[in-house]
Amino acid sequence: MRRRVVVTGMSVVTALALDLDEFWDKLCAGKSGVSLLQRFDVSDFKVRFGGEIKDFDPTEFVPERDLRRLDRFVQFAMYGAHKAVRQSGVDFTQGDPWRHGVLVGSGIGGLNEIEEQHSVLFDRGPNRVSPFMIPKLIVNAASGNISVRFGLRGPNSAVATACASGSNAIGDAFKLIQNDMADVMITGGSEAAITPMGLSGFARMSALSTRNDNPQAASRPFDKDRDGFVLSEGAGIVVLEEYEHARQRGAKIFGEVLGYGMSADGSHITAPDPEGTGAAYAMSAALRDAKLDLTQIDYINAHGTSTPLGDKAETVAIKRVFKDRAKQVMVSSTKSQLGHLLGASGGVEFIVAAMSLMHQVVPPTINLDNPDVDCDLDYVPHQARTARLERVLSNSFGFGGHNACLIVGKV
Repeated sequence: MRRRVVVTGMSVVTALALDLDEFWDKLCAGKSGVSLLQRFDVSDFKVRFGGEIKDFDPTEFVPERDLRRLDRFVQFAMYGAHKAVRQSGVDFTQGDPWRHGVLVGSGIGGLNEIEEQHSVLFDRGPNRVSPFMIPKLIVNAASGNISVRFGLRGPNSAVATACASGSNAIGDAFKLIQNDMADVMITGGSEAAITPMGLSGFARMSALSTRNDNPQAASRPFDKDRDGFVLSEGAGIVVLEEYEHARQRGAKIFGEVLGYGMSADGSHITAPDPEGTGAAYAMSAALRDAKLDLTQIDYINAHGTSTPLGDKAETVAIKRVFKDRAKQVMVSSTKSQLGHLLGASGGVEFIVAAMSLMHQVVPPTINLDNPDVDCDLDYVPHQARTARLERVLSNSFGFGGHNACLIVGKV
C-alpha cells in the first residue's frame, strides 16, 4: 500500500514577494515582480530587466559570517527552507534523523561563484582562487547545506533538469516518502542566474524578451506578441510529510501530492517538441500515478514561459491529454507576473497550485492582450477567478527535453 504524502510547509523567495501571504495577494491582484536590473551594470546588454530580488537579507536565518561560503542560489534555498520548516512546525531534533531528508533542484547552480572566481583566476592568478569555490558552486550545495543545518541524515540528493528541476525534485521527494524511504523531506528548487554571463547567454540564444521600455509587460504567455521569457531568480521550498506522521503531530496540512509524471521529448536540446508528445506523456503519467481521469483536474498551472514555440507546444500537449475537455479546464501562467525562475520555477509553481486549492482562487495570466490564435484555451486572462478546485496540475518543461508534472489535491 502506497503511503500518502502531504504538504505541511511552504516558502517562496521571489521578486514579487518574500512573504507567502504577500506573494499570494500580489499574484491574485495581477502585480508583476519584473523590473530593471540593479545588481550590475546592464547598459551594454541587449536585455536590461528581469525578476531580480532586490531586498533579500538572508541573515535572518544564516549568520553573516557563513554567507561567504554560500552562493546566492544556496542562500535562497537556505532562507526558503528555514521559513518552510518554521511554518510546518516540524521539530527535527525529535524522531529518527535517518528518516528526514532533503532534495532541492537547480538548473544551473552557482553561476555567481563561477563568474567571480573566473575573474580572480585571470586577474590575480590560480593561487588566489577561493578555497570555497567548488563547494559553493556545485548544484547539490543547496541540499547539502540544508541537511547540515538541520541535522538531516536521510535521503539527500539534488536534481539538475534545467527548468524542470524544482518539479522533478518535489516529485522524487514525494516518491521517497510514498515508498517508505523517508517520513519528511525538504524539497523544491532554487536558482540565481541573473548574472552578466547568465543574462548575456540567454539573450544570445534569443530566448529572452527584449521589451526594455516596458519590463512589466514583457512576460506575456499565450499572447501573439510574446517575444521570449523574462529571466528571474529565487526559490520555492516545501516540506513534504507522510500523512500519518503529520496528523499525529497535529500539523496543518496544505494539500496532498497525488501524482507525478515525467518524460523526455527526445527531439532537441532547447526547442520543445512542437507536437507536445513528451509533455502530454508526462501529464498523462501524472494522472495515471494519481489514479485520476482527465475530468478530475480543475486547473493547470502552465509552464507558460512566453516563448513563441513553448506556449504553442504546451497548448497542443494539453489538448492531446484533455481532448474535448481541454477548453473547459482553467489554465494560467504565473510566469506572466514572476518571470521564469528556471530550476526554481517548479517549486514556486507547485506552491501556487497548493495555495489555489487553499483559497479556491485561480491566479491570472496577465499581459494576455492579444491572444494567439494557436493558443485558444481558457488562460484566465488579466483577473484572478474564484472557482471550486479539488485537484490542480502543475507543468514544468526544461532544456534537454525534460518534462515533469505534479498533481496536488485538497485533503
